[in-house]
Amino acid sequence: MAKKSMVARDVKRKKTIAKYETKRAELKALIKNPNTDDETRYEATLALQKIPRDASPTRVRNRCGLTGRPRGYYRRFGLGRNKLRELVMKGEVPGAHKASW
Repeated sequence: MAKKSMVARDVKRKKTIAKYETKRAELKALIKNPNTDDETRYEATLALQKIPRDASPTRVRNRCGLTGRPRGYYRRFGLGRNKLRELVMKGEVPGAHKASW
């Protein structure tokens, strides 16, 4: 089980990302647009820097939905490797079965 504070921090980051998503996208589009004049681009860059760091989607860590484990995460299932194995063995994950040859 992961530390509850780390899981809570990740949840908080996800909320921050959702809150600033549109503003961040608008500023980034303004900066990337080749028709934008230099002064507007500079102002947009400053505004983007004032947005909290946790508003960046790259700061979120993929974690197991059951335990919060940060490593050994399978995106397809949203679970860590050990919990995924347990659920597959019980037959609770549709479309997954143990390999045998």
